[in-house]
Amino acid sequence: MDREFDVIIIGAGPNGLAIGAYLSKAGQKVLLVEKRLEEGGGLMTEQVTVPEFYHNTHALYMMMVDMAPVYDDFQFEAKWDVHHVKPELQVSLPLADGRCLGMYTDVDKTCDSIAQFSKKDADNYRDMHAKYDEMMMHILGPQTYVPLDPAPIMAAKAQATELGRELTELGEKTPEEIVNDLYENDIVRTLMLYMGTHWGLDYSQSGVSYMVPIYLNRMVNYQITCGGSHRVSNALYKSIFAHGGQIRQSATIKRIIIENGEAKGVELIDGREYTARKAVVSTIDPHQTFLDYVGKENLDEDFIAMVENYMWEKWSLCNLHAAFKTIPEFKAAKSNPDINKSLFYILGYETPSDVTGHYDSLFNGELPNKMGYSCTFPSVHDPYQAPEGKATAYLSQMAPYDLKDGGKEKWLNREFREERAEKMLDLLEQYTTNITKDVVLKTYMTTPTDIQNKYVNMVKGGYKQGAYHPLQMGYLRPNQDCSHYRTPVKNLYVGGASVAPGGMIIWGPGYNCANAIAEDYEIEKWWKEPEMVTRAREEGHL
Repeated sequence: MDREFDVIIIGAGPNGLAIGAYLSKAGQKVLLVEKRLEEGGGLMTEQVTVPEFYHNTHALYMMMVDMAPVYDDFQFEAKWDVHHVKPELQVSLPLADGRCLGMYTDVDKTCDSIAQFSKKDADNYRDMHAKYDEMMMHILGPQTYVPLDPAPIMAAKAQATELGRELTELGEKTPEEIVNDLYENDIVRTLMLYMGTHWGLDYSQSGVSYMVPIYLNRMVNYQITCGGSHRVSNALYKSIFAHGGQIRQSATIKRIIIENGEAKGVELIDGREYTARKAVVSTIDPHQTFLDYVGKENLDEDFIAMVENYMWEKWSLCNLHAAFKTIPEFKAAKSNPDINKSLFYILGYETPSDVTGHYDSLFNGELPNKMGYSCTFPSVHDPYQAPEGKATAYLSQMAPYDLKDGGKEKWLNREFREERAEKMLDLLEQYTTNITKDVVLKTYMTTPTDIQNKYVNMVKGGYKQGAYHPLQMGYLRPNQDCSHYRTPVKNLYVGGASVAPGGMIIWGPGYNCANAIAEDYEIEKWWKEPEMVTRAREEGHL
C-alpha cells in the first residue's frame, strides 16, 4: 500500500475534494484522509426515510453554480453528467391571509409581486437588484476566488472606486439598517431581513454587512443538483481517481507529523503513517487542526491564543426531512399560482419583529415561542428524488446548540425531538391545503447535536466552521497568520470553511488553497484564472 504522497489532505468534504481534484489533475500524487465512511462532507444525499425518497441531509442550495470556477474547470455537465436546476420562482413568503410575496429570477416578475405591498419598494428592489448584481459581478464574486488583503489595503482599494465606496458604506451598517433604509413595507422587510441574515449574520451587528448584498443577490440564483447534492462531490471524487489520486475513508487522524518545524505527513489512530513530500492540508476546523493534531508544543503562545479565541456560530439548524404521499399545495396559490413551484419558502414570519425575535431567542439559548422556518420540496424540481406524485420535504429551523433549558443533551431526548417534529409539521399544515399527518410516510430529524456528531468539524452544529464576525472574516479568517491558506508550520496549509471566504458550498477556500500550493511548489496550473477575477483586478477592485 502506498505510504508516500506529494500532498495529503485531511477531510474529503467539498473543499478537500476540490483541492485534491485540482492538484491530482496537475500531476501530483494526492491522498485524502476522511474520517467518515464516504467522501462529500455536507454534500450528502441519503435514503433516511423510506426507499426511493432521496434526502439531502445537509447541503442543498447551490448558490455559486454560475460563478465558482470548479464547475467549468471540471466540466461537471459535459464530463460527469452533473446538472442543476434553477426554478424561476426562487423564494416565497406566503401569508396567513392568503397573499404571497415572491422573488423570481425575472426582475419584472419580482417587482410585480412586491408592488402588491408597495410600489415604492418595487422600484427600490429594481435599483437594489441592479446595484447588488454589479457589486457581486465586479467585487464580491471575484473576491471569493482570490486571497484577501489586510483590511487597510482592502479599504484603500475600495475607496478608489465609486462601487467600492458604496460597498464600504453598506459594511458600516447593520443588516437591519440596510433593509430598513431600502424598504418601507413590513412584509417586504421581513423577507429581505430573513434572506439577508439566515446564513450566518447577526441582524444587529455591523462590520460584515458586505455579506448582505451577496445573500440578497444570491437569493434569486439558488440552484439544486439533479439527483441530489452528493452528485457534486461524486464528480470530484471520480476526477481524483481518474488522475491517480487516492482516498482513505474511515480514517481518523491521531496527529500531523511535525519534524523540525515542518509538516511531514499524518499518523492515524491505528498507527498507519503517510508522508507528504510537499504539503499537508487541513480542511477541518482550527481547534482540531492546531490544538489536537499539530500540538501546542509545536506552536508559539500568541498563535495558540488566536486559535483558542476562534468563535463558533451563535446558532445551528434543526432540520426535519420527510417523505410525503402527495406534493404540497399552498393556500396562497389562489393569489399566486406559481407558489407551488417555488424553491425556497419562508413560513411563520410576517413582521420584521418575528425575525428579530427569533434571533434574540437563539442568542439567549432558547427556541422561539412562535414557530418559523424555511423549507423546500426538492423532488418538485427534480423528480428523481421521490416517486411520481409524492414528495421529499426539508424543513429547516435556526436553533441554538446549547439550549438554556436542558443544554445540548436535550436534543437527544426522543420526546423532545418528536414534539419539535410535530410542531414543524403543524406549521406547514397551516399554509397548505393537503399536508396533514396522514400524508406523512416517515420523518427524519437532524438537530444541532446530530450535526456535530455526524460532522465533527462542525463544532456546536455550526455549518460554516466558525462565526461570521468582524474579527474573523476576510484577512482575519481564521486569523491573520493563516488567512492566505499557509500557516506558521512550514508545509502545512488550511483550506476549509474556517478560512476566507468562509462556509457554504462556494468552493472559495479549496480553490484558493490549491492555487497557493501550486504557486509555492511551482506546480504548473492546468486551470486559468476566472475572467471575472482578471476583470476585477484590471478595474482596481482586487
